[in-house]
Amino acid sequence: MQMRMLGTSDLRVSPVGLGCWQFSKGSGLLGRYWPELPDPVCREIVRRSLEGGINWFDTAEAYGWGTSEEMLAEALTSAGKKPGDVVIATKWWPAFRTFRSIGRTIQNRRRRLAGFPIDLYQIHQPFGLSSVEKEMDAMASLMEAGSIRYAGVSNFSEVLMRRADRRLRSRGFRLVSNQVSYSLLHRSIESNGVLEAAKELGVSVIAYSPLSQGILSGKFHRRDAPSGRVKGVRRYLRSFSPAGLEKTRPLVNHLGSIAQAHGVTIAQVALQWLVSFNGSTVVAIPGATSPHHADENAAAMNLTLSDGELASIDLESRLLMRQTG
Repeated sequence: MQMRMLGTSDLRVSPVGLGCWQFSKGSGLLGRYWPELPDPVCREIVRRSLEGGINWFDTAEAYGWGTSEEMLAEALTSAGKKPGDVVIATKWWPAFRTFRSIGRTIQNRRRRLAGFPIDLYQIHQPFGLSSVEKEMDAMASLMEAGSIRYAGVSNFSEVLMRRADRRLRSRGFRLVSNQVSYSLLHRSIESNGVLEAAKELGVSVIAYSPLSQGILSGKFHRRDAPSGRVKGVRRYLRSFSPAGLEKTRPLVNHLGSIAQAHGVTIAQVALQWLVSFNGSTVVAIPGATSPHHADENAAAMNLTLSDGELASIDLESRLLMRQTG
């Protein structure tokens, strides 16, 4: 699949990138969500992602308070990559902070990334102690200073996304992206105005949790799946309960039939649908906790689904959402 431009920027990215939350090494509140991965595994995940054609990586300050950024930079260097060879996106954490923190902490982000430039800097959540306008002014100042290349947001509503873009335009810049939860099992952006506004403004949607934390891989639906297979925080989520998995089984089975026809995996069909159904507006950042996952994610870009297959997946997903309310 061809590279695509991220929003109105000149950043050319692969339709699938690598989300790096899992590189947090169990540090910090958010970092405890995933098991701690050994450094060699992290390096191999990045190396295999690069070999598969992935050219961009998304991390964040809150992922282990810089641990993920450091691990990513180390893994890229180990793979022979130099600053400028890949696209790096990271995020500022706004909890209990004002817009002033954006400028005060940027050198720490740059230090953690060990010379790899910040191509895309994002406001991680819309709950900072300052207005969106002040936060965008701070981002614009960083762009003017050359500390970052472009600005994005994450988890922003349609209204807040429009306000962010309006403020950046007043400073001579544009909002490039909005990173949100989006998958065949979570399609709220299609009805709450976010997707429509993104298309209107030329903003890329960066889909996180594109496989719904693994549900859309099909591995939890296998009849031979051993009990206790769901680990960590996910075992407390309703969607991973036996009843929750039964509700999503028809969609997973439909994805499985298409995957079998193409000789690919269920996860690859789900990813390809996500980055194809809305043209070039949506890109995805699945995570990977093993080199095999990295291979699988990257190979999803080689799959081509017909218009009929895309439509049938869409229909099956919508039927499921209507049934589950």
